[in-house]
Amino acid sequence: MEHTSLEPSLADNLLDQLDRLVLDAEREDKPLELDPQRSRLFELFVMADAAGFLDPEAARDLSADGVCRALAGRWGLAEAARDSVSRQAKLPAEHLARMRLLWSLMRMWMEWTYAWQRWPEFHRSEA
Repeated sequence: MEHTSLEPSLADNLLDQLDRLVLDAEREDKPLELDPQRSRLFELFVMADAAGFLDPEAARDLSADGVCRALAGRWGLAEAARDSVSRQAKLPAEHLARMRLLWSLMRMWMEWTYAWQRWPEFHRSEA
């Protein structure tokens, strides 16, 4: 796969948009699974795929795992989870709410990836 100098900035831009969308949904107490959030997430998914960021060999990993890892890092979720385990305490409510949103995002991203990869298998033209 050929890489361009635009990839890091495009990947960062997509992550920034995902970050804002999820945090806006949290602030407005709106589920990611419903429009307009769902439609906007799907648009970002399509852009990530078109840029090649879902490919395992991509310079930037925007697969479901990659997006989750990046956003969890931005929000300090891994550190909060480790701290919660070490203190044997519940995860703070703010972190738990973000983790739930991240799980929703990850589930949709994985479902779309699966459907996108299998599309040709079920939509072959009859020749």
